[in-house]
Amino acid sequence: MRSLVGLLGAVFLVMGCSSPGAPQSTDNDRPMRIISLDYCADQFVLKFAERDQILAVSPHAGEDFSFMRDAALGVPSVRSSAEDVLALKPDLVVRAYGGGPGASALFERAGIPVLDVGWSPDMAAVRANTLRMATGLGQTQKGEALVAEMDARLAALSGSLDMTALYTTPGGVTPGPGGLVGEMMDLAGFENFETRPGWHPLPLERLAYGLPDVFVFAEFEGGAGPWSAARHSIFKSAMKASHVVEIEGAWTACGGWFIVEAVEVLAEQTIQ
Repeated sequence: MRSLVGLLGAVFLVMGCSSPGAPQSTDNDRPMRIISLDYCADQFVLKFAERDQILAVSPHAGEDFSFMRDAALGVPSVRSSAEDVLALKPDLVVRAYGGGPGASALFERAGIPVLDVGWSPDMAAVRANTLRMATGLGQTQKGEALVAEMDARLAALSGSLDMTALYTTPGGVTPGPGGLVGEMMDLAGFENFETRPGWHPLPLERLAYGLPDVFVFAEFEGGAGPWSAARHSIFKSAMKASHVVEIEGAWTACGGWFIVEAVEVLAEQTIQ
């Protein structure tokens, strides 16, 4: 199976360009033959839809990088090809990137409503998208309850830890201020060691003479690629000399409510 690092790149590229248009289901008019086409879509379907609403999920729903993997046990899966999906006669298709860029238009031409997973670049968007997805699945009350729980958990955090942190993936990239991962570290109380906005290769030159208090290492399937900055001797030495917090890649993938799991783990850290 290909590395999740590469898969995530495709996820966020497509999600950033996709339309968040959605059928407006109500709790009394729920879709009852739902198919989700990719693991980002799986998260929302498995969280909000009742089991008898779900016809099939993607083949990746039960993988380690899927936050809702336990809920996927026993749920049938289907490939994202149009032929396989249409043969099952769904009454709602949920997708982020599954089926390719033309999938939404194709299924809508076939008379099947499509609920597109919206892009969530920050926590405000996570809240809004969570509510929108729950409503589209006919489960508005579940969405409202989840957002309220998320806000309560964030409000319970202690605040600034007066420490710097550097987030890194096995692919050797890190985000600066802004964006969902940057906001995650802000909410946990850390100052971002990377000061440039956007995603960048690890700052190896800076790490050669200065270290963050904490490395936040996101575990993704596949590990560091052969050309990853995470394989560099400077980075390896820096990791050995610093406190390292490992978080599940599933917590930061797909811009879902589950990013709160990562925020809480980070906020609990103390230097040993």
